[in-house]
Amino acid sequence: MSPVADSNPETGEAPKPSSKDWLALAVLAVGLGMIVLDGTIVGVALPEIISDLDLDLTEAQWVNSLYAVLLAALLLSTGKLADRWGRKVMFVVGLLVFVAGSLCASLAVSAGPLIAARALQAVGAAFIMPSSLSTVNAVFRGKYRAPAFGVWGAVMSGAAAVGPLAGGALTQWASWPWIFLINIPLGLVIAAAAIITVPNTRNPERRKGADVDGALLSAIGFGALVFAVIEGPNLGWWTPQADFSIGGWVWPQTAAISIVPVTLLTGLVAIVLFGVWERHRDKVQRSALLNLDVFAVSTFSWGNLTAAMVAVGEFAIIFVLPLYLTNALGLSLMGSGLILAAMAVGAFFSGASARHLAARFGAEGTVLIGLGLEVLGVLVLALLLGPSTSGWIVAIPLVVYGLGLGLASAQLTGTVLRDIPVDVSGQASATQSTVRQIGSALGTAFAGAALSVSLSLTMPASLDGTGLGHDRATQLAEATRQSAGGTIPQLRQQAESGHLGPNAQPMVDALTSGFADAVRWALLVATVFLILGFIGSVKLRRASTRSRAASQEGA
Repeated sequence: MSPVADSNPETGEAPKPSSKDWLALAVLAVGLGMIVLDGTIVGVALPEIISDLDLDLTEAQWVNSLYAVLLAALLLSTGKLADRWGRKVMFVVGLLVFVAGSLCASLAVSAGPLIAARALQAVGAAFIMPSSLSTVNAVFRGKYRAPAFGVWGAVMSGAAAVGPLAGGALTQWASWPWIFLINIPLGLVIAAAAIITVPNTRNPERRKGADVDGALLSAIGFGALVFAVIEGPNLGWWTPQADFSIGGWVWPQTAAISIVPVTLLTGLVAIVLFGVWERHRDKVQRSALLNLDVFAVSTFSWGNLTAAMVAVGEFAIIFVLPLYLTNALGLSLMGSGLILAAMAVGAFFSGASARHLAARFGAEGTVLIGLGLEVLGVLVLALLLGPSTSGWIVAIPLVVYGLGLGLASAQLTGTVLRDIPVDVSGQASATQSTVRQIGSALGTAFAGAALSVSLSLTMPASLDGTGLGHDRATQLAEATRQSAGGTIPQLRQQAESGHLGPNAQPMVDALTSGFADAVRWALLVATVFLILGFIGSVKLRRASTRSRAASQEGA
């Protein structure tokens, strides 16, 4: 089936979607919601996974980040395949691959198999994301797009916010493998519903060749960039702090320079070469992975920049908050999930009302309001965090943050794709999804790096007044940093039982205080990116106003 027409040739109006199209929207939104949920559900279960599988901080980051890294690396390629082979086909295949990865993750008994299973999940998700989003973009046109993307945004923001609650409930009442097992029946039901309801839109490729070089360059560039940010605190930003080995090959600690800046430079060069190569493919009339012409659309360019900055901030928050609630405040996994569910309360409420606000303030104005609320919520949260802050006090700014999340997510996607022609909607949708995934991967990476660096500074200072010797204090601080705070609950239990002696409680209090301070700095880093997103949304609003004015003049 070819892409849906932009308008009825007789009336000039966009074709009215059928009831089956609206049902397809629900199926596609739930399908995407499942993989968004999986990107956040792991967060609250991560302390339990770290303890059960004996992960260090870097491995924990990779459990979270590899999913996003591979999505970022593969989305452009899978978006192109969805345009060529049919978006429905790719959506269903992606669901089946995702289900297989979920099964493997549930059976993992160590870091390696779990990370590999997350990689398989990411491959499935990379098939699902661009094919589902571009189908919605192709089917719903004109006045029907706003409510369609409103539903879309509400499901996405709601899934992201509900993930922590689901993760806490499943982990505490069953066990952490159930956060993956739940995907199996859900994925199979969605696949069956998609076969019945979703139209198989496609964009036939008019140019020859497969852009293999472009796929490799994009994968190397984005993967190397995130690797450098994640591994920097552990391997050293410039001077090597530890050996790095992979497949028998070792970059030694005795090297003149760390592998991190080398990898970072490699990633940046690969991304630049990718852009040059894609422009060359276009000039010689060969099939290209990315149509760079879409960036000439100002709303698309500013919208993607805004989405990237917002994703960095949002996923940084999702990574560090469960660690704070579980390790510093000593809450149960279910308790942490309930506190984090405050985001879902705000997101569901505002996502449902975003369409009404958009009718008054415009989609771009609604995004601005949403991002303003996000920034306010996180700033207040950072100020409130402490070693003994009540979890319910933490929930109050999270509700405000969730309100902003729902408003911004519900309107940003439709605004970014509004001026994109249907025949390149697959590539444009994949590009937007790629930008978001790069942002989410970098968000986890930046949050982990900020937490690691902050812990190396706050922990020794906190332990100074406890009477511990320098060597013992250094050992405790490093163990806490490597475990992402996981040693604190263990030491708290031993202190309460009296196994560590009379000075144990001041030591635990000092570790808790240092960890809370480090989390506060990580949240401030997230806030910086949200502010950058707010600035980008101001530019997006101006670009959208110029676009509408130009359309009216052309009419």
